[in-house]
Amino acid sequence: MPLALLALAIGAFGIGTTEFVIMGLLPEVAADFQVSIPTAGFLVTGYALGVVLGAPLMTVLGTRITRKRMLMLLMGLFVVGNVVSAIAPVFGVMVAGRVIASLAHGAFFGIGSVVAADLVAPQKKAGAIAMMFTGLTVANVVGVPLGTYIGQSVGWRTTFFVVAALGVIGLLGVARLVPEQPRPEGVRLRHELAAFRNVQVLLAMAMTVLGFGGVFAAITYITPMMTEIAGYSASSVTWLLVLFGLGMVGGNLLGGKFADRHLMPMLYVSLGALAVVLALFTLTAHNKIAAAVTIVLIGGLGFATVPPLQKRVLDQAAGAPTLASAVNIGAFNLGNALSAWLGGLVIAAGLGYTAPNWVGAALAASALVLAVVSSVLERRSTASRGRLVAQHSPEPLATPAPQR
Repeated sequence: MPLALLALAIGAFGIGTTEFVIMGLLPEVAADFQVSIPTAGFLVTGYALGVVLGAPLMTVLGTRITRKRMLMLLMGLFVVGNVVSAIAPVFGVMVAGRVIASLAHGAFFGIGSVVAADLVAPQKKAGAIAMMFTGLTVANVVGVPLGTYIGQSVGWRTTFFVVAALGVIGLLGVARLVPEQPRPEGVRLRHELAAFRNVQVLLAMAMTVLGFGGVFAAITYITPMMTEIAGYSASSVTWLLVLFGLGMVGGNLLGGKFADRHLMPMLYVSLGALAVVLALFTLTAHNKIAAAVTIVLIGGLGFATVPPLQKRVLDQAAGAPTLASAVNIGAFNLGNALSAWLGGLVIAAGLGYTAPNWVGAALAASALVLAVVSSVLERRSTASRGRLVAQHSPEPLATPAPQR
């Protein structure tokens, strides 16, 4: 794998850390700004909405420059957002800093996916995408726990300064290691938007929303589920999330490896198994060991869908993949927000802390149905094109009889 993928992975590590570390620092931030925990939660919601809106916006703005330069600008924006968060004098400025940083998120992963795929041979594209996303998964194993520890020990502002420093390293890595690729000729905004008329692109994005949304339906409420149902102490939740992160790392790498060989079968297996495991979590959540094992499996199966889904979008939007790739990253965050909301509804309805697992199982199963529908439509389309070609092919000339 090219060294340029390391630079992309470092940037992904910083972005993943800043996205999730705030969840462990909400009490400290709320106390510092003298706001309630629910109010501090806008730092999470604002970031997610910034990703959804920023992915297409920043990608469109970057259509007139090379992808390398756009990646550098995005990392610069990420650094600025985290510095603003670190020095914020009031809560509103902190929210603004989070939104600024989030604007870089979707476009960086979207454009980075295209760049990563272009750096390797066609049969290694999903593996290259997975390598970049490894930075995001490792952030949940190393960056988030370490950032939480620093924030709780030294102060949450220090955490955001450290994340900003990671962004600087990522920016320098992109500048030094990512090759300067010429801007694709003839690609205009209307070409990028045309990809969304392809039903296969829309189906892949819907699978992203539902499939990965199934993961966050359960993980969003992991703390009350593990403390109230499984019997873990509150301090143990951090290590359970590390296990979840380890599962993400393994699933991401496996998803990238097998998606290059058998993309749709990989989606069938990962989404089907995810639906089953999430349903079983309603039972295993009552036992400490079984719950811990299930959390690893959810992380692994959930992230095993990421490289194949991202590659599916790139393949189906091959003529103009940049915007579609970035929007698909926003779809992951849209799925997170949707599933967290649905999980909260079933808990509020009095169905218990394990009820979100059923929501997650239903979402993953719905994504599996869409995967099957997508495959069937693709086969029919291929068969239809084959018949048209056969109908319009010239009849073979008759071989003249030999003269005697």
